[in-house]
Order: sequence, then structure tokens, then C-alpha cells
Amino acid sequence: MTHASQAQRDTQPNAGSGGFDLGRLLLEGRAFFALIAIILIFSILSPVYFSANNFLTMSSHVAIFGLLSIGMLLVILTGGIDLSVGSTLGFAGVFAGFLMQGVSFEAFGVVVYPPVWAVVVLTCALGALVGAINGVLIACFKVPAFVATLGMLYVARGVALLMTDGLTYNNLGGSEALGNTGFDWLGFNRLFGVPVGVLILAAVAIAAMLALSRTPFGRWVYSTGGNARAAELSGVPVKRVQVSVYVLSGICAAIAGLVLSSQLTSAGPTAGTTYELTAIAGVVIGGAALTGGRGNVRGTLLGAFVIGFLSDGLVITGVSSYWQTVFTGAVIVLAVLLNSIQYKGRKTPRPAASDGQASPSQRQASPTQQQPSSSQQRAVV
Repeated sequence: MTHASQAQRDTQPNAGSGGFDLGRLLLEGRAFFALIAIILIFSILSPVYFSANNFLTMSSHVAIFGLLSIGMLLVILTGGIDLSVGSTLGFAGVFAGFLMQGVSFEAFGVVVYPPVWAVVVLTCALGALVGAINGVLIACFKVPAFVATLGMLYVARGVALLMTDGLTYNNLGGSEALGNTGFDWLGFNRLFGVPVGVLILAAVAIAAMLALSRTPFGRWVYSTGGNARAAELSGVPVKRVQVSVYVLSGICAAIAGLVLSSQLTSAGPTAGTTYELTAIAGVVIGGAALTGGRGNVRGTLLGAFVIGFLSDGLVITGVSSYWQTVFTGAVIVLAVLLNSIQYKGRKTPRPAASDGQASPSQRQASPTQQQPSSSQQRAVV
């Protein structure tokens, strides 16, 4: 048997163990099966849970978590983390409320009330700015992602508190006389019977799916998370990719802040507290690896629905809020455990040396490994 045929046999899957693998199916589809189990259990416990209207209402709540989770997924795929999304959500909501209340220019003695479309654009730009600061700190100044985004968590929350003096902007419906009505349309209106927030989530999810699967940017994201050094040697603009995913995460958080403020018709500086943990939970439950390079939008959406439907089900059945926290934490720990089992032993191969030099492992190999004998050379041929 030649060395070539031996290598091919080692890389091929074990045909003898083929067939239907129930354990692997349950492991890889755990988010879907968990969602089905949650729906069945709470439908039995509460007669009002299993209804189309309740599912639509719960989906509008999930839209907030889903938007944050999609942005978080893009960051985690590159091997990073964004702890500032919850504060960015609250900051964006406060900024939108500030604009809806009117911007006063005392020097000119006028108060400007921007239309809703301008409020949306400016708020998304604010989210992009927050994400860009995170990305530059991480990609250019090599600040650890955990530290950089943790600092931005406090900065964004602090600025939101300063803007409102700790108070809440109420009655954001606008006025027809001022031309700024329609803000509550994002939270309360429905198209074809579906809440607008859910449609926004669907649009963002489809855009993210196409970007990750059909564009060079998606391949760059996965390769950066798999092995950033190898990706950089292969010509991938790693720094630009890292900055871009944090910008997109900030935009997703800003959109979530707009939807949440619209649903509540108010904006408070404490909105979105601990939502960054919920976003991470949705990504992990969806099967993404925290080490980067593995995950998809479909699984992340399922993870967000698992968290949302579980939380709403516990509320509907009258479970204490303290126990809700316990159950949510247990689900997160279980999801991380299952991820560890799924990705156990799957290591990203090291890149080959591009300068013609041997790698450290090759240099440490024995002389017989470095220079095969003449008989071994004949066997390969």
C-alpha cells in the first residue's frame, strides 16, 4: 500500500460506521428540537400559549434578541466578542428619543423636529460609530475584545444617562403638526398580519445569510475566525473585516433599540441591560463556536427563539422571575456544554509556511522523518 493511498484512507470518513446517527442528529439540531419541546411543554401547561396571536406577540419580543444575536454572530465568527450591544441598544433608543423630542438650537432660537426616517438613519449611524470605535480599538490598537467592548459598555450607558439625567423620554408618538409622526409604527403596526419588528428581523437575517454564504466578505469572516494569521497570509484584509463586523453589530443593536423604543413608545437609559448576555446565549444555543469560524444565521435565529419563547412561556405560566433567571442560565450552560461536545477534537489545521522555511514541528522532526529512505521514496512512487 502506498503512502498516498494510506493518506486518502485516513482522511475519508469511516464507512463502516455509516448509517443513521441519532445522537449526531440530535446534537446538531438541538436548537430546533429544544424549540419544539418548549412549545409542546408550555402548550400543555397553558391553554393560551399555543395560538397564532400569542406566537406573533412572542415573535415581536424575539425580534429584539434576534437582531442583537445576528450582530453578535458576525463578531463571534471572527473570534471576537461584543459586550457593548446592550448598552448600544439603550444609547440608540435614548438618542432616538432625544431627536423625537426636538433638537433645540438656542443660538438661532429654533427647535428642529426631524422626520422619523431621519431619526432612523441618524440612530443607525450612531450604532455604526460605536461599533467602529470597538473595531478600531481591537483591530488596530490590539486591545482585547473583551476589554474594549466592556469599556464601551460603560461609556455608552454613561452617555445615555447623561443625556437624560437618568430619566425616560415618554410619548414618542410625535405630532402631525410637527411632521414627526410614525415612530410607533415600528413597534405596533403589522404588515400582512405580521409585526413590523419581525419583518425587520427577517430582512436583516436574509441579508446576513446572503452576505455570509454568497459574498467574499462571508468567506473572509469565516477564515478570520478559523485562523486569522493564515487568512492574513492568504490576502484576507483581516483588520478591515474585524472593524466591519463590529460596525455591523453596532448597527444591529441600534435597529434593536429603535424597535424596542417604538414598542414601548418611550426610551430609557437603562434599556437593554444584560441583553448582551442574551445575545451571546442565542448565538451559543444556535450552535456557533465561541472560538470563531463556526456558526450560521439559521441556528442563531433558532437560539434567539428558544430564549424568547422560553422566557415568555415562563411568564405566561406564572413562574417567578427569579426562577426564570435560573432556567435561562441553565439553558446557556447546557448549550455551551453541547457545543464543547460537538466541536471536541476539531482543530483548525496550521497553515503551511509560505516563505519556504520549515515549521517548528518540522524542524523538530527526526532525521528519518525529514529525509525518507530510498525504499520509502519508491513506495510513494
